[in-house]
Amino acid sequence: MLPSLQESLDGDDKELESSEEGGSAEERRLEPPSSSHYCLYSYRGSRWAQQRRDSDDGSGTNAESPTSGDFSLSLVDTNLPSEAEPQLRSFLAKRLSKGAVFEGLGNVASMELSSPGDRVGCYYCLFQQDLLPKAATVGSEAPPSQCVVCFLGGSEKGLELFRLELDTYIQELKNNMGCEDRGLESRMKSHLSNWFEDVVCPIQRVVLLCQEKLTFLLHAALSSTPVNVIESDGKTKKDINRFLSVASLQGLLHEGTMTSLCMAMTEEQHKSVAIDCSGPQPRFFNAGSNRFCEDWMRAFVNGAEGGNPFLARQVLENFKLKAIQDTNNLKRFIQQAERNHYALFKCYMFLKNCGSGDILLKIVKVEHEEMPEAKNVIAVLEEFMKEALP
Repeated sequence: MLPSLQESLDGDDKELESSEEGGSAEERRLEPPSSSHYCLYSYRGSRWAQQRRDSDDGSGTNAESPTSGDFSLSLVDTNLPSEAEPQLRSFLAKRLSKGAVFEGLGNVASMELSSPGDRVGCYYCLFQQDLLPKAATVGSEAPPSQCVVCFLGGSEKGLELFRLELDTYIQELKNNMGCEDRGLESRMKSHLSNWFEDVVCPIQRVVLLCQEKLTFLLHAALSSTPVNVIESDGKTKKDINRFLSVASLQGLLHEGTMTSLCMAMTEEQHKSVAIDCSGPQPRFFNAGSNRFCEDWMRAFVNGAEGGNPFLARQVLENFKLKAIQDTNNLKRFIQQAERNHYALFKCYMFLKNCGSGDILLKIVKVEHEEMPEAKNVIAVLEEFMKEALP
C-alpha cells in the first residue's frame, strides 16, 4: 500500500476525529453530528460610521474609536443553544471589528463553546443583502444591509477543506434571498439548516453508495472521462457530479493540459462512462480502472466505516496530491530520458509500477504535444506499455 494511503487512514483520522459521540456506525453515516449548527446575523459595522463622519466634516480625525452605536450584530435565525449564542456573537464581533473580513470570502477558525462544551470549527462569511428591508432601513442615510452567516461543526482543519464549497453555498443563499416570494423565509431556513448535509456529506455518501465500484469514479475523475448519470434522483446525481468535480485535477494541472485532456477524452465517445442508478447499487458501463485507483478505493471505503465525512474529504485530497506527485515525477523522468537512455528505462519502470501509467501517459502526452523530443520519448513509452499492460 502506498505510504500516503496509510497516512490517510491513520494520521488524518486522528486529526479530523468527529465530535459525535455514541450511536451505531450506520447512524453516524447517515446523520450530521449533533454539533453542526448555523447562525444568521444582520450586521452594521463601524466602517460605515467612519465613512459617514468623513463625508460630514471632510476628515476622519473625530472617528478614531467607534462607539457602541457604530456597531450592530443582531441575531436573525439560529439553531445554536441559547446559552452558546452570545459566545459566538462575541467571537464574531472581535473579528469583524478588526476589519479583516471581506465580503463573499469565508473564514475558518476554531472556537470553544460552553455547549456542546468542546472546541468546534467555525466558518463565517460576510455578504451584503437587503435581508430585512423595513427593519434595516431607517431614513435615507441607512447603509445597505449586511449579513453574517456562521456554520459550526467538526474541526477547523475539517471545515477548511470545504471552505470554497461553503463560499459557493453562501452565494446560493444570497441569490435566494434576492427573490421576493412568500416561501423565502422557510426556504432560507432550510438552506441554512441543511448546510452540513449539502456541503460536507456528499463525498461520503458517494463512497457509501459505490463501495468497491468507487474505483471507476476515481479513474474517470483522474482521466477527465465524461460521465453520464442516468435513472437517478436529483440528489444522487448531484452528489456524484460533486465527487467528480472535487476529485478532478482541475486547478492542479496546467490549464492548457486540462483543456486538451478533456477534449481528447470527450472525442473518444466510446470511453464515456455511464452510471445507472435505477437499482439499489449503481451499475457502471464502459468504466476504466487501474491499480492506483483500486488501492485508493480501499482507503475511501475503510475510512467511511468510521462515519466521519471530513475524513473522506481528506482522503480525497491525499489521493489528488499523490496523483500530482506521480505526474511531476514522470515529467522529470521524461526530461532526463530526452538525453539519457537509462532514464528512458526508469520512465518505463515508473509507469509500470506506479499503478496509474495509463492515465499519466495521457496527461504528459497532451502536455508535450508541441515538444518533438519529449513526444518521441512518450511514443516509445506507449509502445512499451502496450506490451506490459493487459
